[in-house]
Amino acid sequence: MAAISSSLTEHSPSPPHPPYSIFRRRAQGNGKDEGEEDSRVEMKLSQPESEESLMSGLSSDVTTLVLQQPRNFRKAVFYLTLTSLLIFTTAFLLGYVAFRSLCNYCGDTDDELVPVDDRADLDYSSEGGRMHLGELRDMLRKYLKEEKIESMVRRMSRETHPPGSSEGNALASEILQNFRKLRMDHTWTDSHYATLQFPSRTQRNSLAIVDADGELLEDIPLGNPLDYCAYSGTGTATGGIVYVNYGRKEDFDLLRSLRVSVGGAVAVARVGGGVSFAEKVWHAQQAGLGGVLIYPDPADVPQDPRRLGLYSSAAISEHVHLGSGDPFTPGFPSFNHTQFPPTQSSGLPLIPAQPISANVASKLLSQLTGPECPRGWQGRLPYVHCALGPELSSGEGRRVRMGVYNIMRPVLLNNIFASIEGKIEPDQYIIVGAQRDSWGPGAAKAGVGTAILMELARTFSAMVENGFYPRRSLLFTSWDAGDFGNVGATEWLEGYLSMLHLKAVAYFSLDRAVLGDDNLAAYTSPLLADLIEGVIKQVEHPKHSGHTIYSYTESLENSWRTHIVKPLYLNSGAYSFTAFGGVPAMELRFTEDARPYPFVNTHFDTLERLQEMLQGRVGVLGRSVGELVGLMVLRLAHDHILPLDVTCYSDTALHLSSQLNKFSSELQARGLSPQWVFSARGDYHRAAETLREAILNSDVQDERMTRLYNTRIMRVEYYFLSQYVSVVETPFRHVLHGRGEHTLSALTEHLSLLRSNPRLFDEARFRRQLALLTWTLQGAANALSGDVWNIDNTF
Repeated sequence: MAAISSSLTEHSPSPPHPPYSIFRRRAQGNGKDEGEEDSRVEMKLSQPESEESLMSGLSSDVTTLVLQQPRNFRKAVFYLTLTSLLIFTTAFLLGYVAFRSLCNYCGDTDDELVPVDDRADLDYSSEGGRMHLGELRDMLRKYLKEEKIESMVRRMSRETHPPGSSEGNALASEILQNFRKLRMDHTWTDSHYATLQFPSRTQRNSLAIVDADGELLEDIPLGNPLDYCAYSGTGTATGGIVYVNYGRKEDFDLLRSLRVSVGGAVAVARVGGGVSFAEKVWHAQQAGLGGVLIYPDPADVPQDPRRLGLYSSAAISEHVHLGSGDPFTPGFPSFNHTQFPPTQSSGLPLIPAQPISANVASKLLSQLTGPECPRGWQGRLPYVHCALGPELSSGEGRRVRMGVYNIMRPVLLNNIFASIEGKIEPDQYIIVGAQRDSWGPGAAKAGVGTAILMELARTFSAMVENGFYPRRSLLFTSWDAGDFGNVGATEWLEGYLSMLHLKAVAYFSLDRAVLGDDNLAAYTSPLLADLIEGVIKQVEHPKHSGHTIYSYTESLENSWRTHIVKPLYLNSGAYSFTAFGGVPAMELRFTEDARPYPFVNTHFDTLERLQEMLQGRVGVLGRSVGELVGLMVLRLAHDHILPLDVTCYSDTALHLSSQLNKFSSELQARGLSPQWVFSARGDYHRAAETLREAILNSDVQDERMTRLYNTRIMRVEYYFLSQYVSVVETPFRHVLHGRGEHTLSALTEHLSLLRSNPRLFDEARFRRQLALLTWTLQGAANALSGDVWNIDNTF
């Protein structure tokens, strides 16, 4: 945000003209200056005191001329004509300006006219009475062009463009130039030096079957040498093979209950299951395994015989850092001028990890012996009898050996920014962003999101040129190194962490915006959940014509909220903004229920394959996402009071209270009381309701009062960042969405041990968890009430 603040001072208005001008006169004929005496002529530019005095002066002069002798008659007529022309021109210009501000048609960049409905949303008139919210919605829809989105995706997916590569730098330069062509108020870059991991150019990652003595029996080709897991541990791992299903915590718990020996073995895990690659590797490391191989199972992708063979040969690359940002500068920014001591994230794995194809996984798993797979673990690999291992059936002592030789390399990252300055509250920003980089062609991973980002920037720029006056500033961002764990975005957050809750209204991520065409998913902070309800009632479903997204979703078995609203997840482009920065964030996506587009993070992620799956409607779906995000941005940039639901966490706190009530007898037996939690929950609920009622009954035209309310609303997520854990050791400090001992999920999981396994319940640890969560909730209630100094607030 420092970059934002400094950039806002770059374009100061030009100084006023001096009261006189100095002209240099040239001598005739030779082109040289005349002598010193004649070289300068000083001319004073006198100005009348007012327009009235100007017209009065002109009138008296003309009258004098008319009354002069007849020989001056022609001169008088000339001056009279000139005066009349001046008066007419002035009146015409004033009338044009006044009329244009009331005009119900605005020309777009294609010289078309946008019809405006005067009846729409008359209660939401913008500043100066220029345009209503209904007019702005029509303008937004008119300017969004699906063909421009498709064209940009095609341009981006012609080749790979990882961070630091010539292709990546060329793309960054192109996006910066495109932003500048839009005549934004400000454009700039934010650079960081980050440590990224890449495949070694001299030693390829390997996989082989060896005997008991470690002698090579069979080399197993891995396919594309560029398929890898960034931030994997390096070296070799040798052992038996254990099939771990999706590699979730419950999967490892089940293996433990079945007494499957996993120590030192190599895990084979399926992609998916609701956990990231990083979580799979972390769970395997915690269970004592020596390495992890991760493959995409055909059972988890669309059943299309035309693509099955291609998919079976694909390996999916993804990072395995259990965190985000540069893992060698955890909690602080990777600016090149910082001198922080060497450190590294605790989320970096110690064991090697490597992606493999379904064909390679089939070859390995078909040789396993041991207990049969539990129900639901059977995938759809060809010729595989589902056993858990760890022994191989083809010979005593046979083992698998994997080798990972990735190397770390410092890379200069460039985040690209463009902003439209707000007219009333320019220091408050609504941020829209998308990652730009991609290991492969990246049509779905980075191309669609970047294309929507550029189209939204173009659309809002055109709207401003045609009468839109945003109340708050809009910030469009193209992030670098998203494939490595949202490194570019996280480093920027770390650089401006102390002021985010004062500057950032909300963040919208466009990453992976189109992976299907049937269902809309909103991975969101609860504060933004109500905002999306309004826009899905206005946007037509891109696949089911005649239905809005809302009406189509309501026609299904579940309500729209159950079907659309999803919790933020670790690898989301929006997660760090909320869990680390305390900013409400959302990531929108069209997808399928369980089997989305299967080629993300592979070298097969091209526009042609994405179009094939979506029947040529990438532009249509991209435009729908752009319209949804654009309408939400419009509300946030337009409304006097930010339309965020501050009461949303009351239900979360109530759920915690009910969980504690279930274990009241066990807690009382240990001298523990949840009374303070109940009190804090009640205080937060009353503070939120009081603020909501105050806003409903206030005058929204009172700029001072709305500013105070908006400041309190913007800080709600920030209030839930625990102040009692280190941002370096525990970066995701949010007690409801974060990760670590301080979170609500950790507390409830620990609480469940009172009945499932009382011997593992740690009373001292639980007391600490309960105390930290209680005071964080109480602090949020105090801050939301508006008087943080009074610890005895009447709620």
